[in-house]
Amino acid sequence: MSPCKRELQQAACESCRNLHERSLQSNISSASGTLDKFNIFDLNGHGSRKNTAQLVKPIKGSVMPVKKKRKLPDADDHERRCKITSFTRPQIRGARPISGEKPFSSKKCLGWFNEYAGPSEVVGPEAMEKFCEDIGVEPENIIMLVLAWHLEAANMGFFTKEEWLRGMTLLQCDCTQRLQSKLDYLRSELNDSVAFKNIYRYAFDFARDKDQRSLDMDTAKSMLALLLGRAWPLFPVFHQFLEQSKYKGMNKDQWYNVLEFSRTINTDLSNYDEDGAWPVLLDEFVEWQKTWPAL
Repeated sequence: MSPCKRELQQAACESCRNLHERSLQSNISSASGTLDKFNIFDLNGHGSRKNTAQLVKPIKGSVMPVKKKRKLPDADDHERRCKITSFTRPQIRGARPISGEKPFSSKKCLGWFNEYAGPSEVVGPEAMEKFCEDIGVEPENIIMLVLAWHLEAANMGFFTKEEWLRGMTLLQCDCTQRLQSKLDYLRSELNDSVAFKNIYRYAFDFARDKDQRSLDMDTAKSMLALLLGRAWPLFPVFHQFLEQSKYKGMNKDQWYNVLEFSRTINTDLSNYDEDGAWPVLLDEFVEWQKTWPAL
């Protein structure tokens, strides 16, 4: 809970408040400039492009974390332990085939999957790199997170045959060229507030180790930078708070509430209710931020 606040003389309080506001604006501008150097792109797709895809250099903290190579997921284990159910399933809007195109082919889609999966029937990390190269998207690009959401992929760095066929069928993509033609559509999903919320929630289970209930803090910071880095003005301050905090991980309730906080609380925190139902992590962030100029 928030610690008791010491009473200050009125004149000193006013002076401190003015100093705090000037310092906050200065630090946000400075930290935002740092994110620009990291080339974290915004949700409107601004940034460098390769083919039709937007690219981001794999800078630590600004892109999807690269998972360590793991054993290919067993099909039964995938269904039993790794099923993600805490997000709304994607709905395809405006993704109809272009007039004159050949109809979608399930057989062709399966053959496309087998080009990357081979006998293992799973597209693993090495094959994923080749897949990303073919469609012109860096593996760390946020578009890959949106695609994984459409496929309802359970594990970062892996697409199973079931996930591939289900998701690509919904997208009506049975080859590289068709998926490339949908990249702008996938990017536009990030501008839809409902779709973005579901992608954000999906990212928690997608990125966490399945034997853990929480995201480790390094992964959480990387995913937050990817998802909120350019959309939330206070993110640079929040990131610094996480850097110096005692927290080693982030649970699902904290993860969900960070998005709600970023959408509803003013940059100056003037509408933050310390008696509200926010997680302690966010109470502590607000208290820390108020004393930041004095640190």
